[in-house]
Amino acid sequence: MMGMTKKGGEVFTLIQFRREPGRGAHAPRVLAIAPPRSRTFQSENISARRRNEHARARALPRQETAFTLLELLVVIAIIAILLGLVFPVFQGVLERAKKTQTKNDLTQIVTAVNAFYTEYGRYPTVATTDTVATYGAGSSSSKAVFDELRGKSTTLNTRQIAFISPGEDATQTNPKGKVGSGGQFYDPWGFAYAIRIDADYDNQVANPYTGSGGAGVDPIRQGVITWSVGKDGTLGNSGKYTSSDDVISWQ
Repeated sequence: MMGMTKKGGEVFTLIQFRREPGRGAHAPRVLAIAPPRSRTFQSENISARRRNEHARARALPRQETAFTLLELLVVIAIIAILLGLVFPVFQGVLERAKKTQTKNDLTQIVTAVNAFYTEYGRYPTVATTDTVATYGAGSSSSKAVFDELRGKSTTLNTRQIAFISPGEDATQTNPKGKVGSGGQFYDPWGFAYAIRIDADYDNQVANPYTGSGGAGVDPIRQGVITWSVGKDGTLGNSGKYTSSDDVISWQ
């Protein structure tokens, strides 16, 4: 008689010999245990199944995702709206920075002219009237004045003292914020700084915006004034300083 049993995950074969006539009252029973199934074989079966599953997974077509045209248009519209909001703010910050630089440049020019007067007892010009001693934007070139202030000329600055040292770019005619090839000093918008000097030494100069232009009294009780015509390149707003983009040294 033969039977099968399972214990602890292994299969055993039980063999029992039945009693037969003519033999002892009780024939011996023999228990034969069949060898267990190889673990290596089981592991190979598991590995084979996993390889088959991976192969089937690779064989299946992959679903690739992509943006639709509508989604792209929505993203582009959002970016355009954000740029429209940010760009004016950025432009405003940039303009304020340029005006700050301009104000600093004007202060340096006035300081340099006054220092020249302190050193030599005269202003860096050979003109004898305030009108003639007006240089820069809308007037004659300011090269001669800046040559004296920068120590490039010995006509008046005999000791060649550098009273001002702005940046210089001789490769450009009107470099922004620097002295150009023509010897004039330019504002951040590329317009020459205007200078008016008290050439007749009466301790006053005419106000370029007149007394009703919003830039103070006329005449101005100073030995030198400077100004920038701003981004639009014109003096004032219809000739008046009020509501213009000009930058002046005396206010």
